[in-house]
Amino acid sequence: MRAITDSATMLRRQVKHIWRYPTLILTFASVPVVFLLLFVYVFGGAMGAGIGADRAAYVGYLTPGIMITTIVGAAQGTAIAVATDMTEGIIARFKTMAIARVSVLTGHVLGAMVQTFLAIAVVTVVALLIGFRPPASVLDWLGVVGVLAMFTFAITWLSVALAMVTKNVATASNLPMPLMLLPFLGSGFVPTESMPAGLRWFAEHQPATPVIETLRALLAGRPAGSSFLEAAVWSAGVALVGYLWARRLYNR
Repeated sequence: MRAITDSATMLRRQVKHIWRYPTLILTFASVPVVFLLLFVYVFGGAMGAGIGADRAAYVGYLTPGIMITTIVGAAQGTAIAVATDMTEGIIARFKTMAIARVSVLTGHVLGAMVQTFLAIAVVTVVALLIGFRPPASVLDWLGVVGVLAMFTFAITWLSVALAMVTKNVATASNLPMPLMLLPFLGSGFVPTESMPAGLRWFAEHQPATPVIETLRALLAGRPAGSSFLEAAVWSAGVALVGYLWARRLYNR
């Protein structure tokens, strides 16, 4: 109970930061929005034709990948926030207080999830404005939110651990950047079937692809099938590794 109460306190701290600096949400959303507009209006005709769809249909194919791009892009901001706390002395002060040790990291994770979901909301609104019309039901949308929360939770814990490996904020801002490649080297923008054999194998066996395919199925009103199980396993594995790694580094 104490850990829950202290985590809620730390979450309020992070929410106050979000409220104080709302432009961070636009920062996290701006790059995915640029990718969305670029791939729809510059490459959309050619890439849509490549999957047997027109530009309007390609928006529906692309949007799940852009949502994942938003999540992995926001991981950089999470790493910066954690590294800032670690290097400015506030963590040392927290360690002297009678609070649950895990609550400091949990507060960062939950706050980052709130911030990431606000950025995803901005991206989704832009997608709707340019023609995204998913036939998903209310239940399907709830499934989409659940899958996004699951993957965001995993990536956020990983970014917290990466931030704690580093000795300064500059390095922490760079470590999560390779995560941005996952949607591109997966099914986020083109089908994996169109890729060379080696790249196709990697695309089909990395965490972003099953998450994207699950979102794509739910937004289209179709059963997610085995992709949901793969997405859940990947998310649980990444979250567990990130949590254990971050907790060990924090306790050390």
